[in-house]
Amino acid sequence: MTIAATTPLARLSEAMASDMNAVNALIRERMISENAPRIPEVTAHLIDAGGKRIRPMLTLAAARLCGYEGDAHVKLAATVEFIHTATLLHDDVVDESRQRRGRPTANLLWDNKSSVLVGDYLFARAFQLMVEPGNLRALSILSNAAAVIAEGEVLQLTAAQNIATSEATYFKVIRGKTAALFSAATQVGPVIAGSPETQVQALFDYGDALGICFQIVDDYLDYGGAGDGIGKNLGDDFRERKLTLPVIRAIAAADDAERAFWERTIARGHQEEGDLDQAMALLARHGALESTRQSALDWAGRARAALAAAPAGDLRDMLADLADFVVERVN
Repeated sequence: MTIAATTPLARLSEAMASDMNAVNALIRERMISENAPRIPEVTAHLIDAGGKRIRPMLTLAAARLCGYEGDAHVKLAATVEFIHTATLLHDDVVDESRQRRGRPTANLLWDNKSSVLVGDYLFARAFQLMVEPGNLRALSILSNAAAVIAEGEVLQLTAAQNIATSEATYFKVIRGKTAALFSAATQVGPVIAGSPETQVQALFDYGDALGICFQIVDDYLDYGGAGDGIGKNLGDDFRERKLTLPVIRAIAAADDAERAFWERTIARGHQEEGDLDQAMALLARHGALESTRQSALDWAGRARAALAAAPAGDLRDMLADLADFVVERVN
């Protein structure tokens, strides 16, 4: 994916280019398996698909922002990316996805077994990497994040297609499956830099809010966007019967007839021609998309505000601008 040079993400990428090159080299080195050639084949298919590498970049930026001058942040950033890639491989199997980032998913090109097992391998590699810097607290943060992500995914699975799912459950799910890795990515930076606890907490809060904002924007765009050109099409979440924030809010305001529609299309999965248009109309009727857009903006504001306690400088400004960049697509 080409990013315009003027965007906050591009500026952060440029500032972190040297460190990111080291991360990418380490990722390629550690995804090699001489005994099982399918592992690098499957891993390379996903890693080479053009992801923006936001999560590892956050680890690098948070560490440098706090004055870290060593190289352990490279291993921790690679850890973050391996955890993220492993969860994508598992997610595509669970969701029975056929496309990611505009390319066929690994489970489609190979099979579910390969995707699950290679995902397991990447988790194992992540744990090897997170141990190497020898920082017990960083190890605790990242290993805890891996557990929280799994909890979030299981909670999402148990809540799936249940139209009684509440906003509170939704936020538990996204804080687990998405925000946990963002907050861990930003928190380990000040930890290895030996920063004061106020800065550690500030960068944790920033990552948490940014991750929640990121997921809300993604959920909004499924109904309020026009397809992103890299594999996500308008209405994919509806067709997959996902209970995302716009739908949860529309159901909360629904009358009996509308609730019956959601029961048929989401709970029972009996979708017919024109149902997506009807769903869009119901979201509009109850202002569900607009309120979801506002929620995304609110969480972006929380992310920016959290940085007030972080060290001042260009990197802090870039991280603050990144929060605005994440919500630009809903403005």
